[in-house]
Amino acid sequence: MSGIRAYYRTRALEYDRVYAKPEWQDELREMERWLPAQLRGRRVPEVACAAGGWTQFVAAVARGVVATDAVPAPLEIAQRRIYRRDVAFLLGDAYHLPSDIGVFDATFAGFWLSPVPRSRQREFLLQLGERVQPGSPVILFDNLYVEGSSTAIAESDAEGNTYQLRAPGNGAVHRVLRNFPTDLELLTLAGSIREDAQFTRWRHYWGLAYVTPIGRRRGELVNDRLRLGLLAGAAVESGSRVGMAAGALISFGYVRGWRRF
Repeated sequence: MSGIRAYYRTRALEYDRVYAKPEWQDELREMERWLPAQLRGRRVPEVACAAGGWTQFVAAVARGVVATDAVPAPLEIAQRRIYRRDVAFLLGDAYHLPSDIGVFDATFAGFWLSPVPRSRQREFLLQLGERVQPGSPVILFDNLYVEGSSTAIAESDAEGNTYQLRAPGNGAVHRVLRNFPTDLELLTLAGSIREDAQFTRWRHYWGLAYVTPIGRRRGELVNDRLRLGLLAGAAVESGSRVGMAAGALISFGYVRGWRRF
């Protein structure tokens, strides 16, 4: 097992404690309301679901969820936490979701842009669009770096990736990739795929919502010009919600043969 997978395996039992900081609580309650509002009534693959802490909020309102993670240990916890017939758990690489899980009408990745190298961030977002119909919402959120609250940045590399040193329950220290894009970098990244990305900013977290292109081949490298003025106006302080363009809701059945973890 790679070093990073060993880290997530060890950390699996600590996921819920990650959210225990008092200064995060009000924002987390807002996010617990924000996320379901984006995905209500949708069929959703979740990338890097970890121990299912956010899967539970999506499952409560979605028509169905396939929650994936590359590490078995957190998936086992997630499956014990959420036992619903309309939720499946699968081992899956965040960059290459299984091809046989079907096509959906929304997708979600929580706290999984920060571990993506800068050189692969656009590839990752394009991959998220591979399993959804055109006109479907893509929802992401992650941490902002806040001095005095976030784990300190230990080092950076030539590409601009930043790393933290983390020691989960067994005491072993791991060098963990954690990137913290600025508001403009996030909007530029999303704007390379869609110009109507909507950005929500809390003090410690950010949320991003956009709709997959209609009338273009899924996975095509889209080189639309970024309208920075329009996008910058979508950035909202203090967690104020921004309207998201509604995608077409397309009904389809689940593909048989999903392997339940």
